[in-house]
Amino acid sequence: MDQVTNPYRGHGLPELRPKLGADAKSVAALLAQCPAHQPTALRDCPDLAARAGVARLWVKDERSRMGLGSFKALGAAHAIARDAAALGGELAQALKGRTYVTASAGNHGLSVAAGARVFGAKAVVYLAMTVPEGFVHRLQSMGAQVVRDGVDYEASMRAASAAAEAQGWTLLSDGSWPGYEDLPFRVMEGYRHLAVEIVDDFAQSGAALPSHVLLQAGVGGLAAAVAAELRLSWGTPPR
Repeated sequence: MDQVTNPYRGHGLPELRPKLGADAKSVAALLAQCPAHQPTALRDCPDLAARAGVARLWVKDERSRMGLGSFKALGAAHAIARDAAALGGELAQALKGRTYVTASAGNHGLSVAAGARVFGAKAVVYLAMTVPEGFVHRLQSMGAQVVRDGVDYEASMRAASAAAEAQGWTLLSDGSWPGYEDLPFRVMEGYRHLAVEIVDDFAQSGAALPSHVLLQAGVGGLAAAVAAELRLSWGTPPR
């Protein structure tokens, strides 16, 4: 395993303009309107800590989040909910006639499918050939159309982007690039709520703050969002 110091920490990528106005409290207010939403558990795992050779180890267990079994449940669903709330009216049909398309290794796609279904939109998820078949069935059970295209994630993202442009669909990626920032920003804003819950749980428990936080990186959105929120609340430590 290699450890790499982030050279962009504190000032961001030079080609991406800073995004201001992220509001974790507004995410919580939006989630409070969802009857299916409940905070997930922060579990103290002494047996796992002993095997890892550390004094204490906590796990943020996202399996129950909105019934999706996905650690990325908060992201795309939040971005879609923002779109629906901005339109007003009956939320269950607010996005009728709209299609969200994305590429995914599975977890992000589940959030897109869930958000689209709740607000009356359609979801199309491009999966690379390497994604397990189990994700195909889970996505289809939530009403998403699944398209197998590409040998890897990057190839399936190119296919999803091309489909969005050709069909007039909304591309909803959890990764950003120059010129495509607003929706990924909303996805990351949703991920921040995971960290808000962690901060609240530690405050209520009185436990010492962790020395390290381990995050799934992928395209970087989840890791960046959670790290940003924890640093706002806790300062530079933990690593």
